[in-house]
Amino acid sequence: MGTLSMPLIWGITIVILLMVEAATMGLTTIWFAGGAAAALVLALLHAPIWLQIGVFVGISILLLFMTRPLAQAFMTRNRTKTNAESLIGQEAVVIDRIDNVQGTGHVRIGGMEWTARSVRADQTIEKNEIVMVRAIEGVKLIVGKRITEPEA
Repeated sequence: MGTLSMPLIWGITIVILLMVEAATMGLTTIWFAGGAAAALVLALLHAPIWLQIGVFVGISILLLFMTRPLAQAFMTRNRTKTNAESLIGQEAVVIDRIDNVQGTGHVRIGGMEWTARSVRADQTIEKNEIVMVRAIEGVKLIVGKRITEPEA
């Protein structure tokens, strides 16, 4: 291949990888674009093709494994919980007795009515009790009796 063809190939590779990253925003191809940029520099310096490919692979893997976890932590740091996720840890009022054996139970939280099950299979929770949402399984809230602080 001529001296101009490898820089052109690496340049096109960078553009394609950046376009894929822009379309998906999945933090997957950006690392390979970094590797292609390093290979482009080597191609412009007339380095052998085997070295360009080796640097492309090496830098891509290095970027992927060294910086991806940091980038993901930064990207999800300000992530807003969905409506359902935000219910975990909140208190709800039992409006229909919760009995896992009978398959009954409803709670009201934030003006919405939800099907509820007790976190403990052997525990029933009576109407009008205050419970805490511990988890969500499908469209059911998994609740437990509210933990109260001991009086001093």
